[in-house]
Amino acid sequence: MRVNQPSNQIKLTNVSIVRLKKGGKRFEIACYKNKVQEWRNGVESNIDDVLQISNIFVNVSKGEVAKANDLEKAFGTLNTDDIVKEILKKGEVQVGEKEREHDIASLRKELATLVAEKCVDPSTQRPYPVGMIEKAMTEVGYSVKTNKTAKSQVSECIRLLQTSSNLPIQRARMRVRVTVPTKDGKRFREQILEGAEQVEDEETGQTEWEVVMLIDPGQFRVINELLQKECKGKGKLETLTFAATAETN
Repeated sequence: MRVNQPSNQIKLTNVSIVRLKKGGKRFEIACYKNKVQEWRNGVESNIDDVLQISNIFVNVSKGEVAKANDLEKAFGTLNTDDIVKEILKKGEVQVGEKEREHDIASLRKELATLVAEKCVDPSTQRPYPVGMIEKAMTEVGYSVKTNKTAKSQVSECIRLLQTSSNLPIQRARMRVRVTVPTKDGKRFREQILEGAEQVEDEETGQTEWEVVMLIDPGQFRVINELLQKECKGKGKLETLTFAATAETN
């Protein structure tokens, strides 16, 4: 598709502007709010759903569209889709100060909520309120990264809280069920139970040995690799609960 840039000015409001400087020129595209990050994360793949309008601008705020010869000189093509994709990939999202503050606050709240869902107080094995997690994040000076999703920042945030905050915190345990042939269960039962923080149920039948236990999420891979190595496809590891709380007296 070739660029057909109109000469008249187009006024747009309530947009998310992505800007790329190339070949000594500034180029901008007008996108729907939140769609840029969705496109970069692979959630959104349809360019038409990202752009408010297919024009390429030198200044979205003034409605000034880029000239075709400037586009061809800078990008080596007049294919709108190719140019837009490059701007989306390499450009900087322009946001106002109030909008930036709002986005950071929203991202911080989302991150704190995810951490609260995945962690507990070690002494009670109960989750903390989101507000306490946010306070601890402030205490350690954790700064959310606006170019990353909240989900991708969870592990880093938890590690920092564990090492630097005054809030006792640990990852909530996973509740898993391990099922193996009885002869295998007798052979390496102790190795499997080494990864357990709490055994909730254990049964030995004529054909199968089964145990339900709470483990640190980091033990999941260890146990899974053990089953693959020792059981030759006959062992089974199931996740019953992703964020389990242990029973305390």
